[in-house]
Amino acid sequence: MSKKIGIRQATLEDLSTLLQFEQEIVKVERPFDITIKEGHVSYYDLAQMVQDPESHVVVAEIDGKLVASGYAIPKKARHYLDHEWYAYLGFMYTDPEYRGLGINAKIVDELKQWSVQNGFKEIRLTVYSDNLPAIRAYEKVGFKKHIIEMRLE
Repeated sequence: MSKKIGIRQATLEDLSTLLQFEQEIVKVERPFDITIKEGHVSYYDLAQMVQDPESHVVVAEIDGKLVASGYAIPKKARHYLDHEWYAYLGFMYTDPEYRGLGINAKIVDELKQWSVQNGFKEIRLTVYSDNLPAIRAYEKVGFKKHIIEMRLE
């Protein structure tokens, strides 16, 4: 039996769950990035983002339970690119119990629609190069590898 997946804009009432999702993202990303600080780390000001009319924070719900999240925000492009602004996607998380149901694709589709409606012709996101499941998920919804950031200690 397939469950109905609802995608909606996040509200402040969702904040406690969104903060839990953020910590799950940090936990998943730590093995990919040895430079993430120990202890509690916060990537986003989620309360501010949810209330910001320039941002689009969304959640997926199944039977009233929040199971996934994502956002689109405007970012200024580098001066030499052919676009001044682009939509940047992030905060992509799906509860492991609900993976494989196409929820990430639905969230990305909603964020793409918002981006196009707001005049963005370019949509970008970042993903760790060793995070192969995430890369496959993004490629499945149309993203292409573009650049690899490298570091030296």
